Amino acid sequence: MAGLSLDFAHQCAELPACKQVCPELAQVNAQVLQNVVKRVDLAFQAFFRGGKTGERIGFPRFKSRLRYHSLTFPQYAATGKHGSFSLVDQGQHKGKLILSKIGHIKLVMHRPIQGTPKTAIVKRTPTGKWFVSICCEQVEPITLAPSEEQVGIDVGLNSFAYLSDGSHIDNPRFFREEETALAQALRRRDKEAKGSKERRKRNRVVARIHERIGNRRQNYTRQHVARLVKRFGLIAVEALVVRNLVKNPQLAKSISDVAWSAFVTSLVAKAEEAARQVVKVPPAHTSQTCSCCGHRKALPLSVRVYECVVCGLVMDRDHNASVNILAQACGRAGRVIPEAPGAGAVGSRHDCINSTRPE
Repeated sequence: MAGLSLDFAHQCAELPACKQVCPELAQVNAQVLQNVVKRVDLAFQAFFRGGKTGERIGFPRFKSRLRYHSLTFPQYAATGKHGSFSLVDQGQHKGKLILSKIGHIKLVMHRPIQGTPKTAIVKRTPTGKWFVSICCEQVEPITLAPSEEQVGIDVGLNSFAYLSDGSHIDNPRFFREEETALAQALRRRDKEAKGSKERRKRNRVVARIHERIGNRRQNYTRQHVARLVKRFGLIAVEALVVRNLVKNPQLAKSISDVAWSAFVTSLVAKAEEAARQVVKVPPAHTSQTCSCCGHRKALPLSVRVYECVVCGLVMDRDHNASVNILAQACGRAGRVIPEAPGAGAVGSRHDCINSTRPE
């Protein structure tokens, strides 16, 4: 052991020699090969950084060609310039993607390109579908008209989310709907011999069920995020640490199915783009505190109605929690730090707190 390691530059310098040993590598764009080396370099950097900081980051494992499902083309070729990819617009929702050393590929564009393209990532899904994600810069955000409405949101399992205005969003339970079909597909797949053609077909059926669940969940989440961002100028949510909550073996499947993290991540991103503000507050005791008088009492999960013995308030447990979340975001419980700063009067009044304490 010499105590030396090969960095990204040294590995890239070895690529021409690798092409002589494996002539098929010459059929791949040089920048795509460099991106593969970059991924390996980043994996080792994370591993060594974890050893210094104490993070639990595993040693990078070998990834075969069957587990490599994306190609990155990092240089856009405008008119008269050389690059690894370019676009040919042929009208609404139609066009061609030109990839270096691959050629022209028909492309269905779900929306026009905005800004200046920089990177194209071509990805193959487990069901055999191909997509390309084009990253652009200098994209102007579409801001919405200012809104003075505020809302607190308490996410849950009985309801996907309960709003402080008294309305709630139903929990669709997409995985539960497909659970029987998924179990049948898995049993049929396990009957086939490993490595056989029939097993590969059965694997694609299993992947299609997972894909359908993910697509429905993503569509449902984004639709409600769009409605919330369009209506409210300030949105308060709990700073839940979902990775800790899923350690509960009785609730892990339901928590994973409802996808709280995806909901909050999408909400923060869309709010920032639309000049709205998302505020995260500590989740501790939001369900156990009376939203009217502030009295706190122990409340097991099985009790779905909050009854205050001091002021006589009777309210749905989740509704009470959402009102507390909004009140805490507005500063009743102290200083807060902005998570997705908005614009105007709403954005200048509120901040947000990050917390790692689940209730």
